[in-house]
Amino acid sequence: MADDPIEIKIDNKAVNERLLELAKRGENLRPLMKNIAGIFAYSTEENFKEEGRPDKWVDLAESTKKQRTKKRKWPGQILQVEGQLATSINTEYDDNSAVIGSNKDYAAIHQLGGQAGRNKSVKIPARPYLKLTNDDFDEILHETENYLQDK
Repeated sequence: MADDPIEIKIDNKAVNERLLELAKRGENLRPLMKNIAGIFAYSTEENFKEEGRPDKWVDLAESTKKQRTKKRKWPGQILQVEGQLATSINTEYDDNSAVIGSNKDYAAIHQLGGQAGRNKSVKIPARPYLKLTNDDFDEILHETENYLQDK
């Protein structure tokens, strides 16, 4: 008997109407996914601007600063010598998902860190520019709740 499912039927017109309304809203999540993609984009822009959030990125090596100084690219911002990585970030969304990323070959090494260069002799620290903060997650939850509520 313990394995038998319990079935509860709700015979309340108002509750049934509300559940049907929520189900219908859930059929078209594209507007919500568009808003979430916007949160992703804004968060990433802030990460580049603040050079890491909430924790600051690892500073550039002195050798990198010297190279950039010779090329008149220092002082400047981390991960933004020419700005190509930051401008390569794009978002996509559809009815069920929101995605952010970059098409640059070197994007992953800066996000995750690792060995790079000739013979993988250079250690690149992780500088996660595609990172959401707790405030970003709260905003996504808020947007989701607003989307599912009556307007």
